[in-house]
Amino acid sequence: MNPMPDPVIDEIREIRHRISAMCDHDPVKLVAYFQQIQEQYRDRLITSPRFAPPTTAQQVDQVGPADTNKSGVLASQV
Repeated sequence: MNPMPDPVIDEIREIRHRISAMCDHDPVKLVAYFQQIQEQYRDRLITSPRFAPPTTAQQVDQVGPADTNKSGVLASQV
């Protein structure tokens, strides 16, 4: 069964192929390329709270007060 043609998906696949070819189809070069693009446009990126690094307060909530010293600093941060 062939899915219906989708010009948007076809365009995305073509662009992905061109980027891969530009990096000689080398996964290491592809990762480096995308990391450079990510850094270049860092101000445009939106981080989901689900994937954001936890704050110290969130870490304390997750590990509990027994894992902190008297000043509330995590033992792993000492």
